[in-house]
Amino acid sequence: MAEKLDLHNVEAALAKAELMAALSEATRARLAKQGVPCTVEPGKLLFAKGDKGDALYVLIEGEVEVRTSTEAGKDVRIAALKPFALIGEMAVLDGGVRSADVAAIRRSRLLRIGRDQAIAALESEPKALLKLIAELSRRLRNADAALEDAHTLDLGGRLALRLLDEAGDGAAVTLTQTEIARRIGASREKVNRKLHEWADEGWIAMTRAGIKLVAKDRLKALIAEARAT
Repeated sequence: MAEKLDLHNVEAALAKAELMAALSEATRARLAKQGVPCTVEPGKLLFAKGDKGDALYVLIEGEVEVRTSTEAGKDVRIAALKPFALIGEMAVLDGGVRSADVAAIRRSRLLRIGRDQAIAALESEPKALLKLIAELSRRLRNADAALEDAHTLDLGGRLALRLLDEAGDGAAVTLTQTEIARRIGASREKVNRKLHEWADEGWIAMTRAGIKLVAKDRLKALIAEARAT
């Protein structure tokens, strides 16, 4: 669904976006004018695996999930992206198709930038292209680390890691237990049981607003212990 976005706000968002910040102010202003705003409602796809990579997107508001499916049809979450993430740049660079589904977790507003415009901007400013290569390398390392954690961490380790990632510098996690369970590949029942164990230990507090991390150091220690075994 298309909508209008304030051009000044779009330019400010591009200045905060991954890689776009490496572009000159004039190039960002041009892309802001060329871009097409769109909104994706929760649960709806921005694009699907196999779709043509004819544009990249800058996430202005909301949150989206990168996911794929197993042969059995089970959704596997790869990553969750928040403002001001750049989405879909791999297919734009190589001209191939999308390698995964991207769906909105929350109502999300994005700016769609066509492949031709994106390539022209990068070709005009090689420093931004080099930064893009570095960012893709960083993501590959993070993906490798995430795969290793998925295979080596037990339920407690994966749950602790997810809670700490979601809380960031704060202490609050607003995801539902169902969302958490899906993101770590576990059942809601097992997640609920582990959360109650940690609440009894005083590591977390379960409130109507979500989960509050009371003892982050204990969760970090649990992850370190799980990785060491």
